[in-house]
Amino acid sequence: MPVTLEEFERIYEGAVEDGQAPRGLFKQAYDGAVIATSYAEILLHQALRVHGPDAPLAYPDTAYFLPVITALSGEKVTKVGELPQILNRLRSQIREELTFENARRCGEATLYAAEIIEALRYLEGIGEHPEPWTGFLSDPVVRRYGIKLVDWTIPGQAVLLGRARSSKDAAKLVAELMGYGFMIFASDEIIEQLIEEDVKLGIDYIAFPLGSFTQVIHAVNYALRAGLAFGGIPPGQREEARDYQRRRVRAFVLHLGEIDEVKVAAHFGAIFLGFPVITDQEVPEQLKDWWVSHPNYEDLVAFAMELRGIKLTGAKVDIPLNFGPAFEGETIRKDDVHVEMGGGRSVAFELARMVGPDDIKDGHIEVHGPDIDQFKEGDRVPLGVVVEIYGRKMQEDFEGVLERRIHYFMNYAEGLWHVAQRDLCWLRVSKEAFRKGFRFQHFGKLLIAKFKDEFPAIVDRVQVKIYTEEETVRALLKEARSKYHARDERMRGLTDEAIQEFYSCLLCQSFAPNHVCVITPERVGLCGAVTWLDGKASFEINPTGPNRPIPKGPATDEVKGMWPAVNEAIRVSSNGNLEEVNLYTLMDRPMTSCGCFEAIMAILPEANGIMITTREHKGSTPVGMTFSTLAGMVGGGVQTPGFMGIGRSYLTSRKFITADGGLARVVWMPRELKEFLGQDLVDRARELGLGDDFVDKIADETIGATVEEILPFLEERGHPAFALPSLI
Repeated sequence: MPVTLEEFERIYEGAVEDGQAPRGLFKQAYDGAVIATSYAEILLHQALRVHGPDAPLAYPDTAYFLPVITALSGEKVTKVGELPQILNRLRSQIREELTFENARRCGEATLYAAEIIEALRYLEGIGEHPEPWTGFLSDPVVRRYGIKLVDWTIPGQAVLLGRARSSKDAAKLVAELMGYGFMIFASDEIIEQLIEEDVKLGIDYIAFPLGSFTQVIHAVNYALRAGLAFGGIPPGQREEARDYQRRRVRAFVLHLGEIDEVKVAAHFGAIFLGFPVITDQEVPEQLKDWWVSHPNYEDLVAFAMELRGIKLTGAKVDIPLNFGPAFEGETIRKDDVHVEMGGGRSVAFELARMVGPDDIKDGHIEVHGPDIDQFKEGDRVPLGVVVEIYGRKMQEDFEGVLERRIHYFMNYAEGLWHVAQRDLCWLRVSKEAFRKGFRFQHFGKLLIAKFKDEFPAIVDRVQVKIYTEEETVRALLKEARSKYHARDERMRGLTDEAIQEFYSCLLCQSFAPNHVCVITPERVGLCGAVTWLDGKASFEINPTGPNRPIPKGPATDEVKGMWPAVNEAIRVSSNGNLEEVNLYTLMDRPMTSCGCFEAIMAILPEANGIMITTREHKGSTPVGMTFSTLAGMVGGGVQTPGFMGIGRSYLTSRKFITADGGLARVVWMPRELKEFLGQDLVDRARELGLGDDFVDKIADETIGATVEEILPFLEERGHPAFALPSLI
């Protein structure tokens, strides 16, 4: 890690007195800040004249107003007329003294100026951009990658500015960053260079082409919202926000090409937040560890990682494709498909199973049947993927946990696409991947490398068998389904009462330091990705990892779900910020929420029930808030009675807010969620005696998005929530 800002300031303030500090660089920062704030002032005066001081001002789909200003000063700007005072205050801190402190203050003022300039662009209706340009990144995008940020799947954020020496150089840099799994923000002419080279850009690739130079501020307001949403940092806690950025966000700036005064001022804005700046230019002055020159493109990314203190230990995957989480969201459309497997188009399955030491040859790959190059373009191919694992600490309960990782591992390869799992899996191989030489054996290489890399504590040997002959695939599918059924029966037999310990999950504490998930057999983690068996397996794999057992002991309130042992574990793990939690109620000391939740529950008093919305639902809800607004209110490890983040599948649990009346309380949810839960939701309602038509009694956005619109529907259908005791 580079020295701290405070240490660096002491070093360079002393150098100023000795006449050794980079005065020219500090002077450029001063001049650039004056230019940037003056330009913001001109645009602001125009906006006041044309639109008036009461004109509403906001970025789209965010609960954080103008996030840079919200995070650093706590001011929640909603009107144009609120900006002059803020801008004047920041301009007043721009001073001519050539010191590191003043240069950073110039950088801070430049951040504010850029935020104001870009917010006014949205006021004028010119903030939106055609694809692949993104402009401002909404709160759902911030939260979409929450888990990857907190578990370091995404190792850091790379901000690219300017213009590379050639478009091929630009593409090579981005490919390297994607291969390491970085989140990428690009501004200025480099975007055109990347488009020229057909580099995959956009939200699905975690590579955001923001727009022109000033739009780099959207990288800054993205990072600051991460602190607000996941770090639990209150708005206006300037020094806490800066410290969080320096410690947790792990960003750096690569400025390619010519540099002027405004860009230097922007660089000092990055340094103000703790992000080092590396330029490819030969420059007369540098700032050790913070503003440095590195003209060599061959090791530019490695140099930036070293400067930022980012060290990667992942195994190299020996396949002819780029590989990393940047490609997980890649969509391979029908016209781009070389071959596809499963998804109802052909028979397919995947199975992970443990075997004995005499039944496995480590690293062995078998392909039974025709390979990819023996099928015609567009063919629908039968596929069976069997991953056999031996480990001295391997257990049968771990099979399903490891099997679910197949989905992630395959999606990390550029040109591969994978959805679902088990015998519902659906895979595609793109024409481009085929041209690069991808064959079925590479599925095996990919899976072997990743299983051994990510699960070294339990995986000693791995071999992969791939089958592409339909008769063989169908025969093996019977064996696989028998295995799936046995696992499901095992999970169904697990109830909160039947086991002696729950599991905590602290995975999100990197961003929400006071949040603790308590995972039980009948309550999945808020992210929807961690079940009780996952927690058990995780602890077995890594006893010092994010999942720890919590011995239940006797309960003090079995109805609401309170255990003294759970409270003690939560008190310790939440750094003393949380004393008590009830697991089976929304209304009295509910579990806290991090920011990675799949859905949010909120009380709807007028209907004596609750509504649920998801991050996929973009519209408003009957509580008058979007998912983003609700998430900003309940995230960050805050205990908020009446509001709570949840995993989607918790809705079909027998322990779903049982102290509050359970599933019968649900009066509204998006139609997409109804369809996602499908028959499981119908079956649970029937089991609870709510009738086969209960799901049809739940309102959704086709009925309305306000209380006034849905109440007549609920009353007409006789929703059972009205007959329950009052929630308040």
